Amino acid sequence: MNRVKFGAWMIPVLFIILAAVPFVAQAIGEPFYVTFFARVLIYALAACALNLVLGFAGLVSFGHAMFIGLGCYAVGILSYYGISDGWLQLLTAVVVCALVGLVVGTVCLRTSGIGFIMITLAFAQMFYFLMVSMTTFGGDDGLNINEPSNFGLFELSGSSEVYWAAWAVLLAVTVFLARLKKSPFGMVLQATHINPRRVNAFGYSVFRVQLAAYVLSGVLTGLAGLLLANLTAFASPSYMSWPVSGELIVMLVIGGLGTITGPIVGAIAFLVMEEFFKGLTQHWMLIMGPVIVVIALLTRNGFAWLIRPREASAPAPSAAPAAAPKVAAVSAGESQ
Repeated sequence: MNRVKFGAWMIPVLFIILAAVPFVAQAIGEPFYVTFFARVLIYALAACALNLVLGFAGLVSFGHAMFIGLGCYAVGILSYYGISDGWLQLLTAVVVCALVGLVVGTVCLRTSGIGFIMITLAFAQMFYFLMVSMTTFGGDDGLNINEPSNFGLFELSGSSEVYWAAWAVLLAVTVFLARLKKSPFGMVLQATHINPRRVNAFGYSVFRVQLAAYVLSGVLTGLAGLLLANLTAFASPSYMSWPVSGELIVMLVIGGLGTITGPIVGAIAFLVMEEFFKGLTQHWMLIMGPVIVVIALLTRNGFAWLIRPREASAPAPSAAPAAAPKVAAVSAGESQ
């Protein structure tokens, strides 16, 4: 019961703490922390989106940074042509990420395992070199964004504005994913990782369920890219490079795969450690690498034991959704 109550309060407590960051930064006269934690929130949003396919469906996407780059360039390219309407930029980012996710997912989901990993990486690198070759938009040097996204009632013109926008979007996505995980779609999606053959046998299409999750994940990651473009006032091909995808996976691993708040905790832990070790030495990677390895080896599913959500401990409701008996049967069949 204590664990259930703790899990129920984890999300509001975590976001109340994050909401206090700008006020604390202002009180101590360190505006840098607003910019830094705005970046943390943006990467936490991208990690939550990746968690939808990696944590729930067990699909290791090694090219998810591609969607961050697409979201950035949706802002950058429109701004280049003098279009700073935030709603139009948002619509462009959503449509482009959805279409690319649909095409890439349709191809990648025809394979599994290492094949899926390598094809997602190949698509990401293809878009990376595409943007490098587009010298009109800065090529390898990137593209400066002179006008922030203007949404009418507000515009993302500074670190504080981006921080609160990222905070609100991350909160909405976290609540949405918490509900989706317990929905019939979410349970079927998790079952595709447990036993895809039985899911197909029960009449669900593993391919369609995973494709829908991949497209949704790409769109949410694109939102992170839109926010990142406004935070840095810059769009660069480096945002969609494979090391960024690797960082998102590491955030998930150390935060807890498949948990609701795990990606947020993982993003905070990863980026805070990175900033701390950078302050110690220019060879900070030599320290951070072993630390991440130790966390992965000595803790079960990262920091998930600290932030285990309510659904991991709560008993199943008496009136389960229609998909629940089938998914339970999938799990039971796997354990036999």
